[in-house]
Amino acid sequence: MLTHRNKLIFFCLFAFLCLSGAMPTPLKLFGASNDGQTRFIRLVRDETKTPTALETAVTNFSPTDAKKNWPKVDLIAAIHVADKSYYSKLNILFETYDSVLFELVAPQGTRIPKGTVRIGTNPVSMLQHGMTKVLELEHQLSGIDYTKQNMIHADMSPSQLSKSMAQRKESFMGIALRMMGFAMTQQHNNSSKNVNLLMAFFDPDQAIALKRTLAQQFESLETSMQVFDGPNGSTLITERNKVALDRLSEEISKGKHRIAIFYGGGHMTDMARRLNKNFNMVQTGQTWLKAWDLSGKD
Repeated sequence: MLTHRNKLIFFCLFAFLCLSGAMPTPLKLFGASNDGQTRFIRLVRDETKTPTALETAVTNFSPTDAKKNWPKVDLIAAIHVADKSYYSKLNILFETYDSVLFELVAPQGTRIPKGTVRIGTNPVSMLQHGMTKVLELEHQLSGIDYTKQNMIHADMSPSQLSKSMAQRKESFMGIALRMMGFAMTQQHNNSSKNVNLLMAFFDPDQAIALKRTLAQQFESLETSMQVFDGPNGSTLITERNKVALDRLSEEISKGKHRIAIFYGGGHMTDMARRLNKNFNMVQTGQTWLKAWDLSGKD
């Protein structure tokens, strides 16, 4: 049986994975900021400070040269387990793009059959799938229609990922240990959140209570990003982002005008920085999609 401490570690790890992608990858998060930086995921609260929604951003970029009308690139931040309605809205949105570049650590050219949920011995996959049941959410691989012709795989293969991590002397065990250390630090510093987590397990509407508690844990993840990426970047964020943006260059060279990059919210700060620096693009707008309805209303 999970102890109180282990439950907190478990939920912090799950929050981390929700934002990171097929493999864990963190970065800066959350709505309108006070430091002038763009956020890509935000927690919405009502007048009583009760969480009512977890939302992800669609952030628009255009060339800095006003004379150029294209390409238009949207960064679509993903949460990898969410409400079914969230993925339905994304499927409709994706139809408006010439190309949608998506993340998935898989062999190059992978095509995902519609409605696929892969549950293997991978602990990341097992954790995400298990929590969809507890939280009454849907997995991204089940909700997104990857069979459309404009859906383009834009991520590392497993062998590329392993090679890059070996070169950087990185390991998933090291990542897990850092995540656990961060979670235990949060437990020490946020006693009220710990009590809320414990109470959520006994709430009559357990799924909503747990989702609200978990969504609030996301707010603590911003300070954890330096723990995982560091000054020299990482395979799980920067190297995978480079692969996605190489594919972006290919799609632009093919004459594609309207392109989306659909990656975990944890990737987006680095993505935005690279669009500005390497592609001479600037942010021109941002809209929001509700990923988790936390209102508790039918």
